[in-house]
Amino acid sequence: MMVTVDQAIIARLKVQGNNFEILVDCANALAVREGREISMRDVLAAMQVFSDAKKGLAASETAMKQIFGTSDAEDVSKEIIKKGEIQLTQEYREKLREEKRKQIISILHRNGVDPKTHLPHPPQRIENAFAEAKFHVDEFKQVQEQVQEALKALRPILPIKFEIKEIALKISPDYAPKCYSTVKQFGTMLREEWQTNGYWVAVVEIPGGLESDLYDKLNRICHGNVESKVLKTK
Repeated sequence: MMVTVDQAIIARLKVQGNNFEILVDCANALAVREGREISMRDVLAAMQVFSDAKKGLAASETAMKQIFGTSDAEDVSKEIIKKGEIQLTQEYREKLREEKRKQIISILHRNGVDPKTHLPHPPQRIENAFAEAKFHVDEFKQVQEQVQEALKALRPILPIKFEIKEIALKISPDYAPKCYSTVKQFGTMLREEWQTNGYWVAVVEIPGGLESDLYDKLNRICHGNVESKVLKTK
């Protein structure tokens, strides 16, 4: 469903002295910029490229063909969104930055550990390091790209590295069925076996920062009746 013109914002690209503008839905335009497949009919308020959107002046088809190789509004609009400037409101910029900041901190907490103790840093400790490092979250960059940048910025303040752990589990028949889905939620099942005595034996690969959480959940289900061993840390 097309966004209304009143709700739309302007995305703009200047190339070779030519100005190209489109009216877009803010969230959907950003999703396209991040590489998600979205129908341009859900992105554009008007299926048209302008030289000045506020005045309603249409862009030159000749100029579009010369610069983009096409005058098709959808194709040109995608290029404008990917390469141009999306005029977000300050409020929306701050909202996006905050959402991405929380996602980055969550990923660092789940995947990162202190290299000395091999234990995860609490989210609040990571937040404090963010503030001390004055790390700037970019509302346009993808989260995974910024995770690596955050690691570099935080390491002088907070010793942290990403670890993957292979953990062997052995769970009794009384609790194994309940634990199966829980274990799968934490990572990748490398191998598993239901033994003749009913015990379930598995090796799971999980982010290092989730080891304690996995044990906590399993112990709550099994009332402490679970055997576990870290086979490999990488």
